[in-house]
Amino acid sequence: MTNFNDAEKIAKQIGETLRKIRKEKGMSLQDLANITGVSKLTLGNIERGEGNPSLTVIWKIANGLTIPISALLQEKQEVIISRKNKGNKILSTNEACTLEPMFDAANYGSLEIHRAFLKPNSTYSPGAHQSGVIEYVTVMEGELKIQIDDDFYHLYQYDSIKFDGGRKHAYSNPTDKETVLHFVMTYANS
Repeated sequence: MTNFNDAEKIAKQIGETLRKIRKEKGMSLQDLANITGVSKLTLGNIERGEGNPSLTVIWKIANGLTIPISALLQEKQEVIISRKNKGNKILSTNEACTLEPMFDAANYGSLEIHRAFLKPNSTYSPGAHQSGVIEYVTVMEGELKIQIDDDFYHLYQYDSIKFDGGRKHAYSNPTDKETVLHFVMTYANS
């Protein structure tokens, strides 16, 4: 798991990046609060590196800014190796899902790649993302039940699914073992 120093570093990095993006867009903290549904106080704490935002809060911010979430986690490097459990981690509010962005979206790019670890017998419900997001999900280990609007799909190891991430969706692990997922997300509006 992420130790305190790593969590502090991630929080500071997210805060610095968020402040930079907000200023580039000419927005005040109140403007950002209005479009994200995250309070001005919380956003200020995040920008100062004083908060360790949950995955839900990071999604709200990214959706409001119409950027990939990995844009908030950028680290400047020329060659990047993404190793399991070595990169940044973001927990869902209910701690059912751990997301590991694998590579940054340089300059708020139109593609991001993540590893996700879904706890046994748990559900992660990100809801709907911004318009133009397409999700590609592959089950690397375990099983996945995914709900997209009112439809349900059951995937097994190495099965993949593609769908409009702008639709309400939820991921469930119906087993007693961790499910490992590989996400590729594209952003048409980037």
